[in-house]
Amino acid sequence: MITPPADPATVARIFLSGEALKTEDFDCQACGACCAYSEEWPRFSLESDEDLAKIPEAYVSADLSGMRCESDRCVALEGTLGLHVGCRIYALRPIVCRDCMPGDPECLMARDRLTETLQQHLHGAAQETPGETS
Repeated sequence: MITPPADPATVARIFLSGEALKTEDFDCQACGACCAYSEEWPRFSLESDEDLAKIPEAYVSADLSGMRCESDRCVALEGTLGLHVGCRIYALRPIVCRDCMPGDPECLMARDRLTETLQQHLHGAAQETPGETS
């Protein structure tokens, strides 16, 4: 298994190279933007009590209204955004997660935000290069 680089600038360069953002070839496992868009997004809506009971408690928010998030990122998402990600509870994921489809408006909105975030990391890393003075 390849260990993804932890350096945000490296991830930003890879993601922003265009390969992960090709609109004709959405690769959710090379993105993850929808799972890190907002702590308000992964809300439970039409799930049955039986379906909700299957989701491990560690992944459910304290108020039981949706998935638990840390800094807008769903805690069920593992991996490095923009490089390689996966859902720890994919088979049990809530309806809002099942409904987000590659290339739909929500996907594009989340990808735009991820692109902006990675560009900021890349810009910040460029300003911190050795030998430069502020």
